[in-house]
Parts: sequence; C-alpha cells; structure tokens
Amino acid sequence: MAEREFSAFISAVKELLGPDQAQLSALDWLDELELMDSQPGTTNRHWREVTIAASARLAKSIERRDRMIGHSPKTSTNTRVSTIPSSNCFAIAPLF
Repeated sequence: MAEREFSAFISAVKELLGPDQAQLSALDWLDELELMDSQPGTTNRHWREVTIAASARLAKSIERRDRMIGHSPKTSTNTRVSTIPSSNCFAIAPLF
C-alpha cells in the first residue's frame, strides 16, 4: 500500500511539475515517513498522512520559489487538477 501511495504522489508531481521536482518531492515523502515513524506511540502507518505532509512541503517550496523570482500567486480560475487513479483510492476507513 505504501508503494502505491508513494507512486501516485510522485507520478502526480512529475506530471504537473516535471521530473526534477518529482525527485525532490520523493525525498520529502521519505523524510515525512521517517518523521512519522519516529513519533512516540506510532504503531500504524497512515500513508495518506505522509503524502499530505509531503504535499504541504511541496506547496511551501513552490511558494518560496515564486516569491524569490517575483511571481505573485495566479488569480486565474483556470486551474488544473490531477486525479489519482481509482486503483490508488482506498476505503475511507482508516488504514491499519
């Protein structure tokens, strides 16, 4: 299950932002996995939580990059959203 979650995340980043950002995001995902594993009392791995944390890191890095090069956030209503294939969508119940 972890491999599917990781693969779906990296594929979406690669499609939207390219292979270089996908490689950096892969490292972020693995870092977040280590952080969650090191928390006391963590016995179950919640792969989606790892992906959400890695996505937050990605958003922050894009925001910092855009500020550094002087881009303001786009206010266009034309946004592109990548879907996650249904084979990667698990039941809404917690994964144990």
